[in-house]
Formats: sequence, structure tokens, C-alpha cells
Amino acid sequence: MPARFEELDWRETPIGVISLRRRLDPMLGVQVHEVKLNDEYLMSSLFTAAEIALARIGLAQLSGTELDVVVGGLGLGYTARAALEDSRVRSLHVVEGLEQVVEWHENGLLPLGAELTADPRNHFVTGDFFAMALGERGFDPDAPGRRFDAVLVDIDHSPRHTLDSGHGGFYAPDGLRRLATHLQPRGVFALWSDDPPDEEFEAALAEVFTDVQDHSVFFDNPYGGPRKANTIYTARRAA
Repeated sequence: MPARFEELDWRETPIGVISLRRRLDPMLGVQVHEVKLNDEYLMSSLFTAAEIALARIGLAQLSGTELDVVVGGLGLGYTARAALEDSRVRSLHVVEGLEQVVEWHENGLLPLGAELTADPRNHFVTGDFFAMALGERGFDPDAPGRRFDAVLVDIDHSPRHTLDSGHGGFYAPDGLRRLATHLQPRGVFALWSDDPPDEEFEAALAEVFTDVQDHSVFFDNPYGGPRKANTIYTARRAA
């Protein structure tokens, strides 16, 4: 029988203490993987609908084949796996700032780790997504300046509620313009947010991109109560 609670890893990082826990939920009768940063919950395997929707909604904006895609933020891997489920995806670069999270997948501590590491299209890139987005070299260490068909991001809680104050400039028009240089013409930028649609952020997107949309993703709370909602933003680089 699985243990009721296990702390699988605990590390000091530049942004605080990150820990990976696995617990057996007695109410739901399922194993739950959770990641905490200090005392704050970052992610849980109980709530993955919006992470999956980020990939599906983002890639649905593209009509082409042989797509080259970036995912910003590996986490538990649900966005990456959903992207790889799209047969049009030729390559996937998953940028993760914490090498510990990459190691959890590579060492089989997370349920999707074996699947992600076994897919030859998938490449883990350890580094600062925001520095890469704002820089000239971009997201592929082996091909500086490479452009992608889609960049899908799930790192901060929202454009207003960031994990690090240094991320704020990315969500302003100047930061979004830098990001756009890493997209192919008509390429798509998609962003997950825990907040309701934000008109100010959509206005910033509209200064840089075309076809700006917000998509509300509703999902059930497994413990009951009202349904929850996250927001997925999509925007397209001009031709």
C-alpha cells in the first residue's frame, strides 16, 4: 500500500525552498503529487485541466504542420505532454528555471517523467525563460536566434501576480515585443493565468500582436463546491 505521505525531494534554490510531495488523498482515493515553493503551493496533480488546455488551445490557433514549439515552465509536465499529443509537433523545447524539476522527471519521481523523457521530440532546457525571451539568443541553445511556431507559457500565477518581481517587464509591451522576435510570422503566443481576464494585459498584447483572445477554462473542484476557472490568452505575431 502506498505511503499516506512522502516528501520525495527538498532543495534550496535561488528563489526559495522547493519541495516535491506525494500523498494519498483519503477522500478521493488517489495519489496526489504537489510542489511547494517555501510555504506556497505551486502546482498539484489534482488541478491540471488548464495546463492541458494551454497547449490544446494554443496549438489550435495554428493550421500548419511540422510545428516547433516552446513550453515555458515544465512543472508536473501536463502542458508538455498535451503539446506532444498533437501529431503536428515536430520539436518541443521545455524551458525550466529549476534544474531540480527537470531532475524529478528524468529520475522518474513524477508520473509523466518517463513518457516525456522517452519522446525524441522533447528537449528539456534548463534556464531562465524570461532572460531567454528578452534576449537575442532565444530558447534553443543549439540554434541561437531560432524562431518557433508557438510559445506556451505557464510560470507565474498571472501577469499581475508573478513569482519574482523581475518578471514584470515581460508582460509589458516592450517585453512582449522581444518575445515576438522568437516567433515565426503568424506564430502564436499563449499564456496561462490564474486570474480572470485582464483588460490591461490584453491591451498590452494588442500593441504587439494580432488576434488577441482570452479563453476561460472551467473545471470542477474534486472536493466539491463551485467550479473554478483559469484564463488562457492567445495572440498571434503579424505576418
